[in-house]
Formats: sequence, C-alpha cells, structure tokens
Amino acid sequence: MSHVLDSRSRPLRDLRISVTDRCNFRCTYCMPKEIFGRDYAFLPRAELLSFEEITRLARVFAEQGVTKVRLTGGEPLLRRDLERLVETLAGISGIGDVALTTNGTALAAKAQVLKNAGLSRVTVSLDALDDETFGAMNDVSFPVARVLAGIDAAAEAGFSPVKVNMVVKRGANDHAIVPMADYFRNSGHILRMIEFMDVGTTNGWCLDDVVSAAEIRNTIHASWPLEPLAANYPGEVANRYRYRDGAGEIGLIASVTQPFCGGCTRARLSAEGKLHTCLFANHGHDLRAILRSGATDQELAERLRAIWTARADRYSEVRSAKTAPTQKVEMSYIGG
Repeated sequence: MSHVLDSRSRPLRDLRISVTDRCNFRCTYCMPKEIFGRDYAFLPRAELLSFEEITRLARVFAEQGVTKVRLTGGEPLLRRDLERLVETLAGISGIGDVALTTNGTALAAKAQVLKNAGLSRVTVSLDALDDETFGAMNDVSFPVARVLAGIDAAAEAGFSPVKVNMVVKRGANDHAIVPMADYFRNSGHILRMIEFMDVGTTNGWCLDDVVSAAEIRNTIHASWPLEPLAANYPGEVANRYRYRDGAGEIGLIASVTQPFCGGCTRARLSAEGKLHTCLFANHGHDLRAILRSGATDQELAERLRAIWTARADRYSEVRSAKTAPTQKVEMSYIGG
C-alpha cells in the first residue's frame, strides 16, 4: 500500500484517537483547575463520535496507510466499555498495533480485559513517586500507589514492556528524575522523560520551566552511565538510551530543544471528530459533519487525502513568539 504524503513528504502512519475530553486529573501542564473547574462545559455525549463512527473512520485511515492507532483522551478509560472499541480496531485490516495512553487510575481493573480485547501496548503517565509531588502535579491528590498498581496489573496481563511517561517541569518535579530512574531500572518497563511543552494556551508554559533532555540525560548519566540506542522505526519520538550496567532502557522526548517535526507521521482525531494535523494546531477539520451527512467511505477518503496532502505543520521547528498562534487546541482535547 502506498502512503499518502503531506507537502513535506511525510507519510500518514499513526492515528491518535481521543475518545473523551474528560479526565479525573487536573494536571497543571494539561488541564489546570483554574480553567477546567467544576463548571467547565465538557462535550455532551451526542457530540462524541460513537464507537461505530470511530471504527469507520479508522478503516478509512487504514486504507490511506495508517498502521498504528493510539487511544487517548482526556482519560480514555473514563469512556465506558472501551474494550469494545479496542476489539473492533484490532480487527481492522492493516492496523497492526492498537495502543493506549492512560493516567493509570482504572488500569488495575481494566488491564486484563483490554489485553483480551486485543490491545497491543500501554503507556502510563506518572510524574513522580512521592505523593506530595505527584499530588501537586495531578492537583487532585491522587496517590502514587494506585498508579503503580495499574502498571503492575498491566505487566501481569501481558503488556511488556509498559511505557511510563514523566513530564518534567523545572521547580515542580525535576527533583524526581533520579528517583524515577532508580525505581524503573531493572523493572522491565521503559521510563520516558518528556520536556514540558507549550501545548494549548492554558498551562502557563515558559521556556524557563523546560528541563532539557540533555540536562535530564546528564543527571541520570551521573548516577548510572547511559549509551544511545538506535531508533526502533523512522519517526520515533523518543531518543533511546540503555543503562551500561544492563538495567534496561530509558527514553527522552526532546520536543522543545530537539524538534522532530521532520519525521512526524501522526494525525490526531478529537473526541468530537475533528482531525488535527499537529499537536500545536489552532483548529481542526470536521470529519464528524461529513460522517453524519451520509458521505461514502470514498468521499471520506478524498477529504482525508486533501487534508493530509496540504499539511505543512512544523510548529516545534519554528517555535517563537511570532509563530505561536494566540489560541492552540488544548492537549486534553486531542490527547497529546
């Protein structure tokens, strides 16, 4: 199958599907409580894509070359019966990988069901190991132990390795870099540390708050020497390292200091069916309206190809005050 290429010759390979804009955390870098408070108006259920609509779109994406799907949110496990969607997506011809990114709060209860449904991989967000720091980051005082229990349950269900994502913000949790590395060494899981990004417009992003991947690497290397690993595939976002003492692998995602726009093969579908061609987009393309107007699969495919072939996004490569749109789509809306 030939991939559809954008204006910078980047193929469409990965589809990230947000299944809900709701979350039970209020992480300061994603859904700050000051904005997403008790009165915040989330999407009504009728505006969300149904599982059948998501599956139909995923089939069309697969016909254009998508081979990997990742379910996100908000917190995707807040969407009831998510395993039904996993099962149908895993059965689509051409899609060989269905993954999930979750905050882990419901993973202990759902890991085995999701594995049985055909989920390929799990990524869990965890920003510190001590309750004080983690509680301040998630801003709902959710305990670390329950997230770790979810990671353990995922491993027991057969997800190996589990990837653990840590967003590093200076002055908030940068002191947790070494403890996190220490905990996940020899665990069989892969810790990935992510530079604090200017996604959306509500998280108060400032360049001074960014701990660079180079600084993170040097901090860990001082305790346990690291050596680089080759990428698993073209366009992989994490720079891979292994511990020289054989204690496993770690990843660093340097989207601010070392942008990887040139290899970006990801499209993002919001919970209400808007297609975004960049994490830092300020608008999306409404596929739900086309779906619900009675369009054929061929018409959907033509619209999708038109959107992707016109794509020229490279926000992180040209990031500056001049290029930043005044309003960007929030990470909780398109799943990071």
